[in-house]
Amino acid sequence: MTSSNLKIVERHVKKLDNINSNDVMSSCLSQSKLYLKILEVLYFLENINLSITSDIIKEIIKDTHIFNNIVLASCLHIIKAFSKSDIAVI
Repeated sequence: MTSSNLKIVERHVKKLDNINSNDVMSSCLSQSKLYLKILEVLYFLENINLSITSDIIKEIIKDTHIFNNIVLASCLHIIKAFSKSDIAVI
């Protein structure tokens, strides 16, 4: 929903007869952020010396049922857990 859509909704609500327009607060989009931290994913793909990419992670999230209704709002950050480790933190 965009801010212009919010203004349309706000104008409509204020025009309703059974609602006092002075009691209508200003509308806004949600400001809360939730973070999902995934631990212990192999940093390098099995049998290949290529590091895991955000595109691969997005496909895994899309294909895994526990992530149903999860929407990524920002880009993924993939880091190695430790410099000599083969585990990633996403």
